Amino acid sequence: MKFGKEYKQQMVAEWVEAYMDYNGLKRILREIRQSRAPKTPQTPLRVLQQRFSMYSPFRGSEIELRNQQSRGDIEDQVIKVSPLVGESNRTFYRTRLLFPSEEIGAEDEVNFFKKLDEELNKVNTFYRDKMDQVIKDAAELKKQMDAFIALRIKVQNPGTKESDPAVATKPLKATTQAQASSSSESETGGGKEISSLTNDGSDYLKVLNHVRINDTLQGPISVIRGILRDFKDKKLSFSKQELKQVEERLKTALTEFYQELRLLKNYSFMNLSAFAKIMKKYEKTTSRYAARSYMKIVDKSYLGSCDEATKLMENVEHIFIKHFFHANRREGMKPLRPIKRREKHRVTFLSGFFAGCTISLALAIILIMRARKIMERGQGSNYMENMFGLYSLFLYIVLHMLMYAGDIYFWKRCQINYPFIFNFKQGTEVGYREVFLLSTGLAVLALASFFANSNILIGLTMSENNNYAKLIPLLVLLVFVCISLCPFNIIYRSSRYFLIKCLFRCICAPFYEVTFPDFFLADQLTSQISAIRSIEFYICYYSRQDFPRGQAKCHEYGVYNAFYFIIAVIPYWIRCLQCVRRLVQERHSIHGYNAMKYLMAIVAVVIRTVYELKSGTPWLVMALITSAMAVAYNTYWDIVVDWGLLRRNSKNLFLRDRLLVSHKTVYYIAMVVNVLLRAAWLQLVLEFNVQGLQKTTISTTISCLEIVRRGIWNFFRLENEHLNNVGKFRAFRSVPLPFNYHNQNDADEDDNDNDKDD
Repeated sequence: MKFGKEYKQQMVAEWVEAYMDYNGLKRILREIRQSRAPKTPQTPLRVLQQRFSMYSPFRGSEIELRNQQSRGDIEDQVIKVSPLVGESNRTFYRTRLLFPSEEIGAEDEVNFFKKLDEELNKVNTFYRDKMDQVIKDAAELKKQMDAFIALRIKVQNPGTKESDPAVATKPLKATTQAQASSSSESETGGGKEISSLTNDGSDYLKVLNHVRINDTLQGPISVIRGILRDFKDKKLSFSKQELKQVEERLKTALTEFYQELRLLKNYSFMNLSAFAKIMKKYEKTTSRYAARSYMKIVDKSYLGSCDEATKLMENVEHIFIKHFFHANRREGMKPLRPIKRREKHRVTFLSGFFAGCTISLALAIILIMRARKIMERGQGSNYMENMFGLYSLFLYIVLHMLMYAGDIYFWKRCQINYPFIFNFKQGTEVGYREVFLLSTGLAVLALASFFANSNILIGLTMSENNNYAKLIPLLVLLVFVCISLCPFNIIYRSSRYFLIKCLFRCICAPFYEVTFPDFFLADQLTSQISAIRSIEFYICYYSRQDFPRGQAKCHEYGVYNAFYFIIAVIPYWIRCLQCVRRLVQERHSIHGYNAMKYLMAIVAVVIRTVYELKSGTPWLVMALITSAMAVAYNTYWDIVVDWGLLRRNSKNLFLRDRLLVSHKTVYYIAMVVNVLLRAAWLQLVLEFNVQGLQKTTISTTISCLEIVRRGIWNFFRLENEHLNNVGKFRAFRSVPLPFNYHNQNDADEDDNDNDKDD
């Protein structure tokens, strides 16, 4: 593999702009090569002479002579790199050419070294900033480890006191040190020292006098307690459960910190390799030997001389293995090593097999229905209406999964780091092949049961015993639910549980801190109102003794109609509560405007549902007005806020400056399609009569179009989120630490308050 491709593959997606512009420098070298090319036309005789000259017996001696000259004074006369002190006492580099500027291509070479210096300064600045932040994080983790070790001693030995000699021996102390050099302007290292991530003092237990447990108010009970008690960080309880929770949070924090160090180390290595490769190409293009001089400066720069990342990685490995895995290196290194999912051939095979079965079953059902003329019979038509209401649930789920599989495929094509955005556990994220396999498997299960059900029930006679066959859709639903909740490590358990966890957090929206997966899933639910109503129909259909009566009869029950309203509102209400939580927590007005968007959608859905059940001109007018306002507001929010498009001063007309899709027409088409599919919602209010289509078919089609629109929205929403991460160079997760250090004065005040209370 060529270095250019490997260099691109090894880049951290969110740091692409911080890497050395290898392709840009190659373009300048290409211009230099073209300017040095002979102006005379290349006749066949001249080309033949050049080829023979390559194999001249004196060719090797000439090359050797030039190499010998390059090691001498000639190389020193090509360039001179001068270190300069800039803002914040940071060192920058400037290269001056020492050969005559009248030579052919000299201007391009000046541009080359100017660009090269800019890239070196850019990379040095970025790497220094990241390492400064890493040093601060390492110091914070050191304090956290001190408190953790003290807590472990206190929990394992409740009677231990600060003056106990056993504490001073410190059997848990780490032996390795991670030396970290801060930004010294001589670029040689020296300065600050980062000690190991454990305390070297004489008393661990004194640390416990200055720490409390961070309570992030996760969960309904903790939030309510925090509101009632004027929330403060909890004091230590010295329980085993508390120790276990602290241990898990520290393991997660150290794992993320180690991954950050690994990426920084790889960033340094790849950029150093890029500078070496580009200087080698410069020598080959210009026959000037300046690589040795320039690479000496690169090696002395902060990028080449700083080895804090390597030392800290060794220290983290030692601490992680010793304190969390009982010095078992094999087990301790497993969470630290990067995990990549392997593509399995059986997934591709089963996906194709299930897809073929899905198409075959769908065609068989259509042919049987046409051959038996089921829709022309009164009883058969009633049966199909009921079965369609039951099986439409699987239609919505399968279509949504297919759209999600397509999104994953294009996210990977466009190098959008969706596992990081969704905060998937490393190595557990499912790819588009796996999602496609699950969707086609569910489609085969639903279509096979529908095929069996229709063959059993649709015949010459109908008897009461056949009612048991009508339980088949319910059995399929129960199988689907059991697979989703299955505790065994089969069928992508980690992904299933991640989905269930996010769903639970959505239901308890105001009591949990809102993360991207939470509100992303809640947005998906707003496009699955018809699927949620199908679950209500399941309950109505099978909870009555006369369940074969059908869907139309369910609307005769007041309870069914009440929940018909509530279910349609729940997804929008969840998103509204999430926006309110973020508004209170982040104090950003945009979350308030977002909450208003969902309130407008709630009003539109309620009035439209009233019109659907009662009809009447006044309700029609109100439904049209509220639906039009909600569609306009939601469409604007989709395109401008969620997708980040329609920018006034963008270099791309009506788009944004950064685009991951090379064809700009895709964005214009997506905006138009989004508007049209949003407007299709009005069909449920206007009720245009389409010849040959029933009302149920029209509403189902519009629900499917909404799912398609949501799938398109998903791609551009994540693209915009990824570009925001790129703009902020955000490539790591922020992990909440377990301990919060406070001053001794605060502790004294608390003690005095306690004495007064006593």
